[in-house]
Parts: sequence; C-alpha cells; structure tokens
Amino acid sequence: MLIGELAAEAGTTTRALRYYEEQGLLEPGRTAAGYRVYEPGAVRRVRNIRELLATGFTVEDVKSFLGYLDADLPEVFCHSARCADGFVVGAQRVADLEERITTLIRLRDSLVHKMPWLAPSEAGAVEPSAEP
Repeated sequence: MLIGELAAEAGTTTRALRYYEEQGLLEPGRTAAGYRVYEPGAVRRVRNIRELLATGFTVEDVKSFLGYLDADLPEVFCHSARCADGFVVGAQRVADLEERITTLIRLRDSLVHKMPWLAPSEAGAVEPSAEP
C-alpha cells in the first residue's frame, strides 16, 4: 500500500509516517517510480508506535521495542529475559512520570497555599469564590 493508504488505515498522517521512517521505526519499500510502499503488517506497527508514544514513551524509548512492534502490544510488555531492554525502558519511564507527578502536586499545593480559593472541590473542579 502507498503512504496515503497506510496513513488512512493506521489513523495518522503521512507526515507522521515520514517522521517514523526518519527515526528508523518504519522501513518502506520503494516502487520503480520512488514512491513509498508498505506491507499490510505496517498498519499494526504504526498503531503500536502511536500507542507507545501516547502511553508516554519517547521515540528513543520506542526504538528499544523495534523487535516487537509487529506483534500485539501485550507481547511487547512481557517479563522474560528477551524483553529486558523494554522492561528497563518501561521502569525508567514510570520513574520519570512519578517524578513529574510529585513535582506537579508540589506546585499545585504551593499555588493553593498562596491562593486558597483555588483549592479543588471534592469533585476535582476548582470552584469560584466570591472573595479572593
């Protein structure tokens, strides 16, 4: 299939596909005229790349899963020795997220301390106060 067909099938853009190619995540073939051409399995690979990126992994992280991008994602997140690189990358990403969450909570608490009328309600929404 051509790049536009893959983009439509995988729910992304041709620009994203070219970026994945630049990053070494996707390798198209070429027609005699030089057009990119993809195997049907590229749809799964692109969807997996997009899901990993949406989950918080970076492009560099996704590169550590290259050998598994053509399979169902649960297989990518296995716990065996053959997945050790992916496990290390996943553990680091969780640690990074925990650090960011802690920082955001600290910032929110500091702001609410300085402006108590901004304290979130029980439902999680900030309720406006008549008096600041």
